Parts: sequence; structure tokens; C-alpha cells
Amino acid sequence: MSTGTLTPTRRAPSAYRLSTKGVLRSEWHKLWTLRSTWITLLTACALVLAVGITMGVTYDGDDADIDTIVFTLFGTQLSQICLAVLGILVTAGEYSTGMIRASLAAVPNRLPVLWSKAGLFTAVAFTVCFVTNVVTFLAAQIWLSGTDKELSLTDSGVLGALATSAAALTLLSLIALGLGALFRSVPGAIGAFVGAVLILPEVVTMMPFSAVDTAVKYFPAQAASALGSVARVENTIAPGTALLTLALWSAAIIAAASVLLKRRDV
Repeated sequence: MSTGTLTPTRRAPSAYRLSTKGVLRSEWHKLWTLRSTWITLLTACALVLAVGITMGVTYDGDDADIDTIVFTLFGTQLSQICLAVLGILVTAGEYSTGMIRASLAAVPNRLPVLWSKAGLFTAVAFTVCFVTNVVTFLAAQIWLSGTDKELSLTDSGVLGALATSAAALTLLSLIALGLGALFRSVPGAIGAFVGAVLILPEVVTMMPFSAVDTAVKYFPAQAASALGSVARVENTIAPGTALLTLALWSAAIIAAASVLLKRRDV
């Protein structure tokens, strides 16, 4: 009896391969197909624009000592909350819906999911904030023209102030995104952001120690207050140092979230 020779067959290569481009595309679609993204971004833009125009229309010279960019972009204090909530929804929102299981099953390494979310969110948030700042500034100048707050985009420091204001909002929101990944809960992350980033520094400054006052200047919200101004803001760190401080805070939170993402179960 003769025996046939078995010829091994090769498995056909899969048409679908995991790649950074694919993960980014997936996260891009998830970001823009959610109504919460459009609602929070539009709300953030509308708040900045509405407050900026209102400040321009009602200006009567009483706030001459306030920097023009700070005066015009006063609404960013409100939009900051909207963008922080959006950052939290980008990460913690998937845990509340259970979508995170599918995301991590498709990307077993896990980390590209978080890093893609952070990278895309940073690009979108900065672009939206910067464009909104420029439009708000130009709109407010319609009424501020001829006053002591008249400026143009070509004046020294104006574009830089508008850009650093956008950067500050973006990095604060990136911290919120990292908190969302850490807590895996939308209410918990919002509470942590409001409590730790916005309220805690104000409580700490009540301590009667000069070293505390110096340290608080390097907290995220206080570092952000040094940005978005043509002139140097008093009692704050230098703008370059402030940007670096915010970047380090953001990197530290994202790094902590990355470590826990690898170690924890879904």
C-alpha cells in the first residue's frame, strides 16, 4: 500500500492588519460619530464667542488695566469645563457604554487605543480653540476699535497669546482625558477634575506658608493662568515654564493611565 504525501497548505494572509493608521482612523470615527462631541465643542465655541462679543459691546473703559486678550477671551473660563467633560467622555465614556471591550479586543496591546485618543483629541481641541479665539478676538475688536483695547492680529504678541490660550485649554482638557482613563467613570473623573484641578489649589493657598504659594503656581490651573496674555501676568510663572508645566502634568496623567490600562482588567 502506498501512502500519499501530505502537502502543508499555507494560510492566506489576512487582508486586515492592525496598524497605527487603522487605530487612529477607528478613534477618529468614534470621536466624530458621537453627538456629545458636537454638542460640547459647539457649546464651548459659542460660550467664548458670546462672552467675547458681550465684553466688547459693553466695554466702557472701566477695565483698562486688564490685558486685552484676557478681557476678550474671558469666556474660556466657561468653555474649559465643556472641553474637560469632552476629554473625559472620550475615555471614560467607552467604559460606561461597554464599547471599551470591543476596542481593546481589536487592539490587544491596549496602549495604542489610549494614545490615539489622546493624540486626536489634542489636535482637535487645539484647532477648535485657536480658531475660536481668533474669531472671537476679531469680532470683539469691531466694538473695541478706537478704545484703549484696540489691537490687531499683526500686533506683537497677539497671535502668541491667542495660541497659548488655546494650548492651555487643550492641555487642561488632556489632563481630564487622562483622569477619565484612570477612573473609568464619567462622574468620578469630572469630580476629580473639578476637585483636584480647580478647587484644591484654592484651598491649599489658604495655608500660611510661602513655599505653598510658590508650589501652587505650578498646579495645572494656575500654570494655565500665566498663558493667553500679551503682557506677563503678575504672580505667575513665565509663559514658557507654564507650557512645560502643563505638558508635564498631562504626560504624567496619561502615563499613569497607560500603566493601569495594561495592568487592570476591562
